[in-house]
Amino acid sequence: MPHPEAMTDTGAEEASPPGSGPEDTLHLRLPDEFRTLFHQGAHSSVSRAKQISVSAQDLLVAPADLLDSPADWGPVSTPAGEFHLVPVRPERDLALITRWMNDPSVAAFWELDGPESVTAAHLRGQCDGDGRSVPCLGVLDGTPMSYFEIYRADLDPLARHYPARPHDTGIHLLLGGVADRGRGLGSVLLRAVSDLVLDRRPRCARVVAEPDLRNTPSVSAFLNAGFRLFGEADLPDKRAALMVRDRGLRHLL
Repeated sequence: MPHPEAMTDTGAEEASPPGSGPEDTLHLRLPDEFRTLFHQGAHSSVSRAKQISVSAQDLLVAPADLLDSPADWGPVSTPAGEFHLVPVRPERDLALITRWMNDPSVAAFWELDGPESVTAAHLRGQCDGDGRSVPCLGVLDGTPMSYFEIYRADLDPLARHYPARPHDTGIHLLLGGVADRGRGLGSVLLRAVSDLVLDRRPRCARVVAEPDLRNTPSVSAFLNAGFRLFGEADLPDKRAALMVRDRGLRHLL
């Protein structure tokens, strides 16, 4: 599947590369760390073991748990205005996102241009999934103007291409309007959203990204937003710049 990153545009730390997008994400089984929840308490009482099993099952079926409820993260102030991530509702947002995907500058990297059915299938794969990827509108001062995908990079095929850590969180971004590109707004929003991730997801130590290496505006936007270049990676659909924003360095970069 095509991999996003159009700023017109997600990264890592020390080794090889991320790969693949949200639709592939939905087909990757959860790692063993979740499965072990079912086996904890083996030396405890049967009732205790049952409680653990129920909790693990809740993890698998409750989308909010995997990303700590982006719908509840709330608005934040940025140099560009008040910014809010609002989870996508296809019945409300499909036409707008389809229009953005058909912008040639966006289509060159997302490869989701075409009729609404193409965008609908892409959104459905996430909205009907287990919650490891959440598509959102970026709303600035009340106006939807960008599209984000917040996803669990450690549960994505991307994790096969770099030394993933539990709760690594990835970002895909596109700016919808031509007027919003080329003036630093992408960096402002990427910093705001990565700050939101680190503030609202205390278990997440890194925000990662893998923009197409050819997409120099996107790569520059990530660098200006406090991400560092971790390396390059040959993903199934592109040569990517692997980038990471570390919790410990967020106030230095």
